[in-house]
Amino acid sequence: MSLRDDALLVLEAYEDQPELRQVYLDHLAAHPDGMWKACEAGHLTASALVADPGRGRVLLTLHKKLGMWLQMGGHCEPGDTTVAGAALREATEESGIPGLALLAGGPARLDRHAIPAPCHWHLDVQYVAVAPPDAVEAISDESLDLRWFRYDEVSDVADASVVRLVEAARAAL
Repeated sequence: MSLRDDALLVLEAYEDQPELRQVYLDHLAAHPDGMWKACEAGHLTASALVADPGRGRVLLTLHKKLGMWLQMGGHCEPGDTTVAGAALREATEESGIPGLALLAGGPARLDRHAIPAPCHWHLDVQYVAVAPPDAVEAISDESLDLRWFRYDEVSDVADASVVRLVEAARAAL
């Protein structure tokens, strides 16, 4: 099965956000290359919010290009076989934490956001990754900083999309 086929199955099984879910499905139907960065009409991305539920906190990255506190995530790569696997790969690479585990049950949220040209949209499939109790983060070359924030601190540093993802993560945890 291809990554695109996996994305279709994941989206078809996702029951929340029905209107946005349909936008994603329509995008993939109209764009056979809609999984890849090269698709200038927009493309699916995969991300994961790294959570430490025992301490009531999440790990955010200060994105190097955007200068914003965000969850870990990014573009799908040719070696990715599942959207969940892409999200876990990105979370592991950007957090430096081995042993992350995605929460069962599929994505926590979908988030569509505009990006600078030549592409126009990221259609992000967002998961929650639970960090092991002894997790030690390590900044990657894609980040300016990594920092743990208590759930109630996220709204002070991040935009509404990250706040909504934290709310979904807390409900799932």
